[in-house]
Amino acid sequence: MYEPILDALRRGATAEALSAAEQAVAADPQDAAAHRLHAAALRLGGDREGAVAAIDRAIGLAPEDAQLHLERAGALLDGRQLDEAQAALATAIGLDPNQFPAYIVKAHLAIARGDLDEAERLGRIAARIAPGHPQVAAVEGSLALRRGDNDRALTVLSQAASLAPEDAQIIHALAFAYLAKGHLAFAEQAFLTLAERQPEQPTLQLMIADLMRRQQRFGEAADRVAAVAQREDAGFGVQRWLGELELDAGRPERALPALRSALAVIPDDPRTLNAIMEAWRRLDDVDDARRTLESALATHADLPNLWRARLALEPFAEAGAIEVIERWQQAMPDHLGALEARAAVHDYLGERAQAEAIAHRIVELHPGDVRAEMRIVQGLAETDPDAAAERIERLISLSPDPLVKRELRQLLGRAFDLAGQPEAAAATWAELHAEVIDQRLPRNTISRRNAAEWPAMAPVADGAQGVLLLWGAPGSRVERFAQMLTAVGAPLLVDRYGEQPPTDPLQRYGTVEELLAGTLDPAFLVKMYRAALPARGAAEGPVFDWLLWWDNALLRALRPYLPEAMMLIAVRDPRDMLLDWLAFGSTTPYALETPEAGARWLAQTLDQVVDLHEGNLFPHNLVKLDEIVDDPGALAQAVADTLRIQVSLPNDLSLGGVRLAPGRWREYTGPLGEAFALLKPVARRLGYPEN
Repeated sequence: MYEPILDALRRGATAEALSAAEQAVAADPQDAAAHRLHAAALRLGGDREGAVAAIDRAIGLAPEDAQLHLERAGALLDGRQLDEAQAALATAIGLDPNQFPAYIVKAHLAIARGDLDEAERLGRIAARIAPGHPQVAAVEGSLALRRGDNDRALTVLSQAASLAPEDAQIIHALAFAYLAKGHLAFAEQAFLTLAERQPEQPTLQLMIADLMRRQQRFGEAADRVAAVAQREDAGFGVQRWLGELELDAGRPERALPALRSALAVIPDDPRTLNAIMEAWRRLDDVDDARRTLESALATHADLPNLWRARLALEPFAEAGAIEVIERWQQAMPDHLGALEARAAVHDYLGERAQAEAIAHRIVELHPGDVRAEMRIVQGLAETDPDAAAERIERLISLSPDPLVKRELRQLLGRAFDLAGQPEAAAATWAELHAEVIDQRLPRNTISRRNAAEWPAMAPVADGAQGVLLLWGAPGSRVERFAQMLTAVGAPLLVDRYGEQPPTDPLQRYGTVEELLAGTLDPAFLVKMYRAALPARGAAEGPVFDWLLWWDNALLRALRPYLPEAMMLIAVRDPRDMLLDWLAFGSTTPYALETPEAGARWLAQTLDQVVDLHEGNLFPHNLVKLDEIVDDPGALAQAVADTLRIQVSLPNDLSLGGVRLAPGRWREYTGPLGEAFALLKPVARRLGYPEN
């Protein structure tokens, strides 16, 4: 869309650049990027005032975009102040008053379009005409900023500001150098200095507001933007941003008028809708939300985002939601979003035939639609697995997306499983695991079984805060127990599986080796564990911690220094565990090179569990999930029995679909016989039948 403009700017083709930019602005007047490129084209053509006006329109649409403010500073370099300064300089030293400004302006224009090498060349020419001139330093500093050399930018622009402390353009560039270095208060002060000289300049007020926002001063930022929003030329983006800032400041009642104004301009803008929906939520005013959205739909019934917002106000799958979906379908027949919403309701109500019928309709309208195809093959997998496998293989051959292909192959393995083809299913799943070994975690090393005496169990101190350590090996379905704990209100810490896991010793792989080598003091391990809990969000009272891995070597620390803890270990028949791991992966994303390698490691891991259980090495509960993993009521009872509490099961609780029934491993003794043989001894120790 923008390439014709950019190409013309690179070639210096002013007329072409202007024509292409004007077409882009006419096509979408609310596109800030189009106005930005229009400004660059106007600057190239020498229209100084027009360029500034265009960049101001872009800022009105995206007031929090710092790059737009930086480019505005460049546009201002074309202005009258520079001409007057250079004319005075020419008089003093005999320069051509038109030559030096031209190089400076061209250099900044090159920076604006990203041609940094050309900007550097022009800057060098300008430096030969007027060595040491502050405007040359402004070019050098701006170049350094664009190249990421923020330290040099700050040094050069600080020196320029000392030589020309009244030069607004240099102060502007210096403010951005402070911003790049993260010196928000200094950047704010620089912009405030400019704002004192140009109190009617709205873009400066918006930049100052953004700096206040970055310093978490949301109320001050909103107040400053509010003054700009009252101007007749305030863009849609200013109103939207004002509403968002008012929400950040905790003032939803003040956010609502601004967001209404923005919604009136672009009724289906996702950011505006998200913000205004949040304002209504905080004000608990669903009636006003319904009235406003219905009014918008009365004149804009062809905007799907409005329908989605309206639908979100109704309880899912209830009469009100169904009525909204029906009106959406009447207004936009065969619209993908409306069809998907109706299918989701059918799914929720258990109306699978109707949901699949809609999926077939979607595929007719949008051949290759991934979600619809998935719905169809999932239905076929249970009613006609052979047909499902055939359809999936066709989709795999047609899909260009590697991730979609992988998801389809996973589903293909499941279809083979349901079709009674265990060899094909196991081979498909094993191939999928083998392909991503380098993207998975290595399995933690299992310490040797210790026949020596363990440290004595310390007595539990009076008033000690209880600690429950939850863990299960791959395939144990421990995640179901974790879901149930959370559902009944236990403050389970799940951050070990999130984007910001703790760095305590129970997270690090090398902890076991350090304990055994004596390089990690057991008492210090527990001290570090306790110290990390507050930052992890552990509430007052018992701690519920879902562990990433387990090794009995940890008992060297837990027995003497964390006696108030209790282990809760989820297990199933080890053969079913291996099959589940192969078919569905594991919560801890371990690498699984081959089923045999996984079985060997799983056997060692579970042998430690049995050692702990038989030797009663630490307070624990061994919870067998074989028969209860898909039964919410039985799982809730297991939680109640384990914690010795009464639990109340939420009415709308859904744990997810049924996977593989207990004992399913027996159908895989052909392709996985060698792996199952490795697990037979530990299965016997856990009390499961050998065959």
